[in-house]
Amino acid sequence: VQLQASGGGLVQPGGSLRLSCAASGSVVSLNIMAWYRQAPGKQREFLAIMAPDGVASYADSVKGRFTISRGSVKGTVFLQMDDLKPSDTAVYYCNTVPMSEWGQGTQVTVSS
Repeated sequence: VQLQASGGGLVQPGGSLRLSCAASGSVVSLNIMAWYRQAPGKQREFLAIMAPDGVASYADSVKGRFTISRGSVKGTVFLQMDDLKPSDTAVYYCNTVPMSEWGQGTQVTVSS
């Protein structure tokens, strides 16, 4: 599976961004998708996951602010991020479940 996250950028605190993930590969591997992030000097952190039935789960740190959704094309998943905080600054990645090799992430910087 090949993974490519995009849509990051610089945003002010309280702002919003929508990240996109395009995954290609085995159809079965694309059934469950998740988002992660890694801040400088920290371990990679789980953020959100969406099951094939559309049920989503979130880490407490982003619950109520981030929303994961699927695109119409299999292997496409989005992360709508609202009310962003400086602590959300990180490189964001998407991946499958079970995990595939990590692809390119996208940098999100929240700063005034």
